[in-house]
Amino acid sequence: MKKQRLFLLFFMVFLVSGCTSFGRGVAEAFLDKEEERDERICQVWGKSFKGLDPWLNNTNGQAKVLMVHGVGNHLPGYSTQLLEKLGVELGLNVVTRHYKDIALTDPLDSTKKLGRLRVNRLLNQGRSRELLFYELTWSEITAPEKALLNYDNSGEYEFRRATLNNILKKFANDTGPDPMIYLGESREDILISFAQSMCWMMVADWDGLPESGQHACTITDKSAAENVEVDHFALISHSLGSRITIDGLQRIANLLGNNLDTVRGAYLKPLRLIEALKGKRIPIYMLSNQLPILQMGRKLPEIVGQHDMYCQAEGKHYDSRIFAETSIIAFSDPNDILSYAIPGQFAEKTLDSRLCVEITNININVALVINAFGLGEMANPLAAHTGYDGDDRVISLIAKGIGHPQTAPLIKERCQWHELID
Repeated sequence: MKKQRLFLLFFMVFLVSGCTSFGRGVAEAFLDKEEERDERICQVWGKSFKGLDPWLNNTNGQAKVLMVHGVGNHLPGYSTQLLEKLGVELGLNVVTRHYKDIALTDPLDSTKKLGRLRVNRLLNQGRSRELLFYELTWSEITAPEKALLNYDNSGEYEFRRATLNNILKKFANDTGPDPMIYLGESREDILISFAQSMCWMMVADWDGLPESGQHACTITDKSAAENVEVDHFALISHSLGSRITIDGLQRIANLLGNNLDTVRGAYLKPLRLIEALKGKRIPIYMLSNQLPILQMGRKLPEIVGQHDMYCQAEGKHYDSRIFAETSIIAFSDPNDILSYAIPGQFAEKTLDSRLCVEITNININVALVINAFGLGEMANPLAAHTGYDGDDRVISLIAKGIGHPQTAPLIKERCQWHELID
């Protein structure tokens, strides 16, 4: 009987949060006691970074951030909590009344529905600092294939299951298929959706974006190059979204490396755009990073193991790089069973050398670690996988980084920085 109670307690803790928060309903008094002494770890291993804050003073261009979600059905607006907390941390308390809402499609096939791109504009009170936040929702692409499992969620089957098992089965049906679908025919459409989002970031400012409706973005050398030269770009991804982001950037690297214009189907050389991208340092803030496990069984990119040849000024292929640097800042909760730190040689062995990847690992508890009534420590693995949006330390690290004078007081107090050198 005791074992049954422990089993039930575990699953209650696991399921209460759904995909949002820990849920204070389970052992609330005990959790209150734990919260009085919040000793959750926050360890940063790698180079210092400044976050988004310095970019907001860009008088010549704009700061632009793209959010890419992970597994499970997502609706537009899923990133609202992260966006609002980020706005507070950056002092951006002015938000446009209406957001831009673009239905994405393939420039070569306008019948395709490739998700939605929602764009919000944030400013400070004096209008001297500005952030454009692009939220990509690609769930629409995988929804038709996942609909094959709808019968399993119907009353015909669900009443046969125990209540908690039924909740868990629905969660599995919503999230489990996405990685498998991504390895199939839908992968190309998801990567086109990502590329379209990047395209809209590059070709237009706020006023130049469509208000709504279905639109396909095409990169013209002049408009994209002019913006890329002066704008700052960053990406935030979650779980499978990190694999999509990396694959999307490697796809762009291949297209530009081959000088292939996929819109007109001809080989061209958008030299000004390519040169502009070579000067960009693009950070990717990966929440619940899964790159190592999602690399398994995959074919390697065309060019790997040549970081110094492409990324050092004296390197033989330095002029063939795509970006000056791609900074992967990987957030992982050690109690998240679906999250992984990135080993030192992972980028060199498995990621396209032309991206010039640098890795920073952040080992952080976003879920509370509790003593389960004297039976041992435990943390809610779902909260550990999805709790990044609401964690003030995560937001502060994205906003203001670590290892420099402008580091947020919360990070100075709660996080340890370990600089890694060669």
